[in-house]
Amino acid sequence: MAINELRTISVFVTTAELGSLRKAAVVLGISPQAASQALAQLEQHLGVRLFHRTTRSMALTDEGQRFLDEARPSLAGLQRAVHAIRHAREDIAGPLRIVGPRATFAPLLWRLLDEFCERHPQVVPDVQLEDRVGNWVEDRVDVGFRLGLSPHEGVIARRLFPVQMVVCAAPEYLRRHGAPDSPAALPDHRCAVYRHPASGLLMPWRFQIDGEERDQPVLPALCTNDEALELQAVLSGRVIGQIAGVTAAPHLRAGRLVPLLVDLMPDRYSYFVYYGSRRAQPARVRAFIDLAIERLSAPGEHVLDLQALRAAQARGVSG
Repeated sequence: MAINELRTISVFVTTAELGSLRKAAVVLGISPQAASQALAQLEQHLGVRLFHRTTRSMALTDEGQRFLDEARPSLAGLQRAVHAIRHAREDIAGPLRIVGPRATFAPLLWRLLDEFCERHPQVVPDVQLEDRVGNWVEDRVDVGFRLGLSPHEGVIARRLFPVQMVVCAAPEYLRRHGAPDSPAALPDHRCAVYRHPASGLLMPWRFQIDGEERDQPVLPALCTNDEALELQAVLSGRVIGQIAGVTAAPHLRAGRLVPLLVDLMPDRYSYFVYYGSRRAQPARVRAFIDLAIERLSAPGEHVLDLQALRAAQARGVSG
């Protein structure tokens, strides 16, 4: 019969130190019967008698004394290791491995990290920004951020905020070319199109029409797999583009960009935070997840108000 060697050795050592099986059971939080059974299993497993026992007393045999001398230092070392790792689990310190997408999410992530590290200076963030979704187990990821859902099983996902896709133009572009009044008018305009970095495919623009989201292929005047370059091209007035709201928001609020076709704006996608089971996570990971949910779940600067977008569109197009 298989036995739990660590448990039975713990019962043996505690019994030898206290000189009583009943006292050992109390210290270990088990019944006297369970303690007696564990000791009997260990003796059977080793093939020797460890104690001389009577109804009133028990004493170590020569083999028992030798086994105690050998086992006690190792057991003490294991107990120290268990105590240390349990204590470390509650310390908000150590490495924090984070993955996320590149340009669109990076500004929000930095503000989150800046606040977290101000609170917990002993945490060392290790951040990998890339658009591919890697193997989180092999990469030893603590927390991840992604647009859409994770393809990996066993990962918990919490929705943070919707990603609005806003057609934008600089005021200079509108002065030169006017504004499209519908998706059907886009072929008459110079459009920037995003090329997916993984597949290499040009991404269609997406609109919500009659309650359904539809893809609108666009003939590009510029295509790129870099969101930062696409944004700069739109800001320059050379092209119009469909930009993620989290990226476009500060430029729309400052008047550097004008929103277009806002009543057809889709909100199919959302950002999610991903993590493993919270029960076994170190305190630093739990604290970062809690801060991310607190700061990014509530409507904020990363989500644009539809009424304000309509007003900005009316001002920009009429101006």
